[in-house]
Order: sequence, then C-alpha cells, then structure tokens
Amino acid sequence: MTLGSQIAWDDTVLPFQLDRSDIRGRVARLDGVLDKVLAQHAYPSQIEALVAEMTLLTALIGQTMKLRWKLSLQVRGDGPARLIATDYYAPRSEGEPARIRAYASFDEERLTEGAEAFSLIGKGYFAILIDQGQGTTPYQGITPIAGGSLAACAETYFAQSEQIPTRFQLSFGQNLMPGGAEGWRAGGVMLQVMPEASPFASGGGSGESGLLVPGDILEGDDEENWSRANILLDTAQDLELIGPTVQPTELLVRLFHEEGPRVFDPQPVAFGCSCSAERVRESLSIYSAKDIAYMTTDEGIVTADCQFCGAHYEFDPGTLGFEASKTP
Repeated sequence: MTLGSQIAWDDTVLPFQLDRSDIRGRVARLDGVLDKVLAQHAYPSQIEALVAEMTLLTALIGQTMKLRWKLSLQVRGDGPARLIATDYYAPRSEGEPARIRAYASFDEERLTEGAEAFSLIGKGYFAILIDQGQGTTPYQGITPIAGGSLAACAETYFAQSEQIPTRFQLSFGQNLMPGGAEGWRAGGVMLQVMPEASPFASGGGSGESGLLVPGDILEGDDEENWSRANILLDTAQDLELIGPTVQPTELLVRLFHEEGPRVFDPQPVAFGCSCSAERVRESLSIYSAKDIAYMTTDEGIVTADCQFCGAHYEFDPGTLGFEASKTP
C-alpha cells in the first residue's frame, strides 16, 4: 500500500453493486472533509461524534440520489443535542467534487459527562430533504428517532418512508497522524436493496413503535440475499472501514467476493458552503425597516455569521429589507 493510493481514496465515495444479490452500495472515506467540518466550532466530544456520524451518513446517502442541487439531513430532538444539520451539494459539473457542510446546535449546560452521544438527542425526528433547485418542489420525509444511533435512524427512514431495506456500517474517530498531529477519519459501507427488487409493504411494522424494518419488506430470495450480505458486512473491522491501509476495492473483495461485486467511478467530496452576501440579503428581504433597525448594531451595521463555515458578513442597514432605501 503506497502513500499515493492511500491519498487517492481519501474524501471519496465509491459506488458498487453486488450482482448476485440485487444489492447496491457505497463505500465512503472521509478525512479532510471531516476535519474542516469539525474545525468550524469547538464542539464537546459527544457533539463531535454526532456531527461526524451525520457527515458520513450524508456522504453515503447523497451519492445515491440523482441530485441536481441539494440533499439535507436533519435531526431535531428535545435533549441537549437540539439540532444536527448537514447539506450535500451535487457536483456543479462532471469531475468536480460534491460539497458537504454540517452544523450542530446544543445546550452545553445540559450535557452529561460520560453519557452516550446518541442519548443526548432525546425524543425527536430524523428528516431527509431533497431540493432539486429553482422551479421544483422540495421533498421532505420524516421518521421518529429510533434505534441506538444516527445510522439506525437513517435505516428506519429508508424502511418506513421509502420502503427500501438499507444498512449502514460506520466507523469514525480521531487518528494520530505521523508527526503527532491529530486528524479525524471516518469510513463506512452502505447497502441497499435495488428499488425494483423491494416489494411494497402495508400495515404496521415489527420495529420500534411499529415502524417497518427490512424483514417486513423482503421475502423469499430477496430476504435470503439481504440476510447473507448483512452477515458478511458484520465482519468488517473498524480499521478496514476508515483506512487508510485498506483500499475500498480491497474491502469489497474481502467482504463480498462471492456476491459478484462491481464498482463504478468514485465521487470525490469536499467541504463546501453555499452561503453568500446575496443569500443573506435575500433571507432578510422579508423584514421591514423597523425590523432591520432592531438588528442594527451600535456601529450602524447589520452583521450575520454562517453557522456552517464561519463566514462573517456586514451590511449597511439601508440596503436591507423590503423597504430598503439604498442600492447594495
């Protein structure tokens, strides 16, 4: 394993298909992306873990969608971890990376030292939003928080809202790099039954609170193939998932060589944000001059900060709102 091949797979998502089983999948490796996402805020370790898991899920799920613009994942709860939000932006053109950003809102005073990270969400919901851009109607699907991880929430979403059996095997954490520097690494595999192979289920499910699980959707050979692929995926080790010494292609051969794995072109991903001064102006265009005056600082400016990337914007209040008196 050379350094060059190691770097080649960092911050990529590799699509694959198991021809014997009618199952598709993705292998994701994140390092620089995750470092940049988490560097925007000094999150407590438990919140870092939730953001890392959500970012990895976003990379895997985003690459499965035929996106023209944006996929968003959101988790909202009544616990100390109030909100975890991520966005995946489709590549602007062929060969360019997809862009990912993430942000968490939390109540630091309510954090319990030593508590398991997922428990800090409490009761709430997991949502996937798809926005194909101007002239389209955004799609939103919501399921309750269920299971013991964000990955389990995503699996429940696909079973309940899309009726597509889905499985995630994830690993993430801080890695001691050569020279003593710490950096984040994350990796994971997503398995999903091909939609045409997944029959429609009706009625309640056998999962938590009556939610659907893959066993409620699949039957016959499809159920057997799904069970076999999951047993094989269970053998994946953390160091194989996150790398950097095991290439994704090697991992697929090790796990699924009897299932006929076939890989497609990898998709690079990068940290990126869509914020801009124009977008901030647009968001403030619904406010009156009185509202804008309330937002104006003692220095006579209106400020805005992007929670995702930390960008800072300053505006002349006279150029803002639907009663603006000046041209920007």
